[in-house]
Amino acid sequence: MPSNSLRSTLDSLATSFAGAVLDAIKGASLQELLAESAGAPRRGPGRPKATATAAAPAKPARRAKASGRLARRSPEEITKTLDQIHGLLKGKKSGMRSEEIRKALKLDVREVPRVLKEGLAKKKLKSRGQKRATTYTAG
Repeated sequence: MPSNSLRSTLDSLATSFAGAVLDAIKGASLQELLAESAGAPRRGPGRPKATATAAAPAKPARRAKASGRLARRSPEEITKTLDQIHGLLKGKKSGMRSEEIRKALKLDVREVPRVLKEGLAKKKLKSRGQKRATTYTAG
């Protein structure tokens, strides 16, 4: 049968090719392997970066947004922020939601939950409601 002959020929060629590739890799130095693999930086799947053209000028650079963890705050800083929140809520009989407190005092989103939790623990603040509907009042 000619197909078995073709199949065995292809198998032997593939085996010898794979063996030759492995021998070449084993014989190469680490520096050569790293130099070959560090050629052009690869991008992951997705849309490639657009380049600025004459028809579409480049957008102005945006300021980098602060990300990651907040710097560790001392107990004095937390108490100071809690006093600001308590002072704000004293004038609001109906209370305020955490988003409103954050906007009024221009606080970072990530620092508000800790301060509110401290205020509730120290009984400087009272809360009513659940999740996003929680309103805080001065205690």
